[in-house]
Amino acid sequence: MIKIKKYKIQIFADGANIKDFKELKKNSLISGFTTNPSLMKSAGIKNYQEFARSVLRIIKKKPVSFEIFADDTKNIEIQAKKISQWAENVFVKIPIINTKSVSNSKLIGKLNKEGVKLNITAVFTLKQTSDLLKEIGKKTELILSVFAGRIADTGIDAETEIKKHIKLCKNYKNVKILWASVREPFNLIQAERSKTHIITIPPNILKKFKLLNKNLNKYSQETVQTFYDDAKKSGYKL
Repeated sequence: MIKIKKYKIQIFADGANIKDFKELKKNSLISGFTTNPSLMKSAGIKNYQEFARSVLRIIKKKPVSFEIFADDTKNIEIQAKKISQWAENVFVKIPIINTKSVSNSKLIGKLNKEGVKLNITAVFTLKQTSDLLKEIGKKTELILSVFAGRIADTGIDAETEIKKHIKLCKNYKNVKILWASVREPFNLIQAERSKTHIITIPPNILKKFKLLNKNLNKYSQETVQTFYDDAKKSGYKL
């Protein structure tokens, strides 16, 4: 029997719907929150700062990650410092590279050593992690978001891969590895098994957690019932 409460991994909620933030704030399983410009766009968010302020009025203690959207070093730094001042519980999300595949590691290192709490996003390769570790200090908190779901999309075993990132970071007590790009509830089991520190999960996947431990015979019957009911409602004839 799987009991989520017994897991050591921290569970963050990933999204951009204010209603979800309000509901999930009450959920004792949720330790923090993440969002990004793509999720905000999909949710119809027009004003970044107004949205962020609304979120921070709801989530006052648990960590919340907000992402920069600049692509050049100068403006990434400006945006990162501005976002970091919104609240004590804010982590600034910065992509590991820019749109031209140029590493942001040196700037990340500078901000980290200045005490800015960061969430480094879109991490895919071990070299990206290795290069980053050469730049950062060992004091200020830093989250490293490895896009395990997208890595798995390419046919690579994400669980094995993320273990390698964890091993690289073993001497950095201030660094936590986050399993990002979640596809299904089983990813939680994989993340816990690999001793990943954090996993961020969108609300639509969180809702599927009620299926964990579901009797497969019953699930099979319910599935067939759905097929039957839909066919009947459609009025299909042969």
